[in-house]
Amino acid sequence: MANGQMKSVASLLMVLNFCMYAILLGIGGWAMNHAIDHGFIIGPGFDLPAHFSPIYFPMGNAATGFFVTFTLIAGVVGIASIIAGFDHYRSWDSTSRPAAVSSALIAWALTVLAMGFAWKEIEIEGRNVRLRTMEAFTIILSVTQLVYVAALNG
Repeated sequence: MANGQMKSVASLLMVLNFCMYAILLGIGGWAMNHAIDHGFIIGPGFDLPAHFSPIYFPMGNAATGFFVTFTLIAGVVGIASIIAGFDHYRSWDSTSRPAAVSSALIAWALTVLAMGFAWKEIEIEGRNVRLRTMEAFTIILSVTQLVYVAALNG
């Protein structure tokens, strides 16, 4: 592909991935807030439940806490990689490429890690529509972020 075509593909993926990471952060923020508000209450005279997990999420299954936590981390790093990618997009030269590619690659790796927990959550079952949406977006982002990394490499 020509340089101009790669720039067009990268810009399209930047916008798409930014929107998807923002949606992940919104749903993940809801899930984290819900877990904090409706999780276990441990105080004087209370015993820990039998299968207590420090990242218990009442709206999902055993994998939900890990999935939401790593998805939030991947979302924040993904947004940061889009910002670095936008800086590279403006100049589109070899001096800004390493920062854009390395941050996008780290975001992709964290997204793939979150995707692994998404697959585990799907396997266990017992989750609501918002978590299913997060799972779908995480799985799709693991592919689109990889294509974005390839487009940045040109």
